[in-house]
Amino acid sequence: MRALVIDDSKVMRSILCNMLKKLGYETTEAGDGKAALELLGPPGQFDLAMVDWNMPEMNGFEFLLAVRADPERADLRIVMVTTETETYQMTRALAAGANEYVMKPFSREVLAEKLSLLLATAAV
Repeated sequence: MRALVIDDSKVMRSILCNMLKKLGYETTEAGDGKAALELLGPPGQFDLAMVDWNMPEMNGFEFLLAVRADPERADLRIVMVTTETETYQMTRALAAGANEYVMKPFSREVLAEKLSLLLATAAV
């Protein structure tokens, strides 16, 4: 499984990548949504994108909209990983096509549980 970790904080990218590697993922990093879109490559290159909401250039919500506008990327699982804890923001992201939502700060156990649920629904 390959994951694209998108966050403007190098520290947060490192934390997420380490957690994902321990869960069996190969990871690639991007500092904003625009750089992430360039890294996506052909459809199917990544199974999962872990996306921060608040970033320069292109924020996580804009990245989500761009990916969901491309029917060839419908299989990419997108998890918003953010400090945006308002119900409105969560509802907005899920309605736009995010598959899951993880609020910072979080533990590896919480991340593993969310990814387990995400993979279970993807298999159905």
